[in-house]
Amino acid sequence: MDWLSIFNNAAGELISPTTAAYALAAIGLSVHFGYAGLLNFGQAGFMAVGAYAFAIATLSFSAPVWLAILVAIVASVLFAFILGIPTLRLRADYLAIVTIAAAEIVRYVVSTVGLTDITGGSQGLNGYNREFQNMNPLPGGTYGIGPWTYSANDWWVRLFGWGLVILATLLVWLLMRSPWGRVVKGIREDEDAVRSLGKNVYSYKMQALVLGGVMGGLAGVVFILPRAVQPGNYGTALTFFIWTALLLGGAATLLGPIVGAALFWVLLSLSNGIIVGLRDVGILGFMSSTQTGQVRFIIVGIGLMLLVIFRPQGIFGNKKELSFNV
Repeated sequence: MDWLSIFNNAAGELISPTTAAYALAAIGLSVHFGYAGLLNFGQAGFMAVGAYAFAIATLSFSAPVWLAILVAIVASVLFAFILGIPTLRLRADYLAIVTIAAAEIVRYVVSTVGLTDITGGSQGLNGYNREFQNMNPLPGGTYGIGPWTYSANDWWVRLFGWGLVILATLLVWLLMRSPWGRVVKGIREDEDAVRSLGKNVYSYKMQALVLGGVMGGLAGVVFILPRAVQPGNYGTALTFFIWTALLLGGAATLLGPIVGAALFWVLLSLSNGIIVGLRDVGILGFMSSTQTGQVRFIIVGIGLMLLVIFRPQGIFGNKKELSFNV
């Protein structure tokens, strides 16, 4: 087994664009669930909306990068309103049902043959990131050290993705220290008490849903910059992976979503490398490549179960943050 290659691949996931996208989506989910107590099981839908809005604006309308990002933000806001208007006055579980269904509807709509000219159908879209690469301020070449050695374009995607993660983290930190954040956290604890103080609970919930949804839409943009837009990437599994990252680091914590996303992808890459290596040397020779790919998710699932049992608040979480009812 090539242990050096296995550990290098796992270490590379620490700053990969995919990890950045998961961290950004998990920050948005933390705003929804951790701070506002909103059960959103459709974060993949927000990522899909943001990704397709960015790609279609670029390919179909030749929009510059900044305008395509703005289109992705507006599309995420509209999607949040569509989900929130009929559900936020009801119990939390209605939002969970609507969001998971809406995410699947989005995935099926962009996959339909009738929209192939716009969305690419089941084949997806590509070629939308050329202008983004042309904006790369880094000179051509290869930079880095050890497992973190990449081309200029690869570094540009990473700098952009993690820059958005830093900005989102700073924004959440400032908001949750403000009166707005205190009201949102009060709604999480007891919305009737907040309502009795004259606060418009519905409005605050909608604002939190929009804010976390925009972060999910931007995560969708970061997610597609190094790859093509494929509708199959936005299934329910994507939402549950983001939930895993959030719970791993801790909901309602500043660094929890970032650390959780990094640990999730490092452990996923490490377990996959070890299992494939054991299969190649004959120890797990009875397993096919498909089976080895599924075993790593079984390992992650077992790890999440143990986390929920022994440390449900996550790595950075506080048990007091779990006292609310949703």
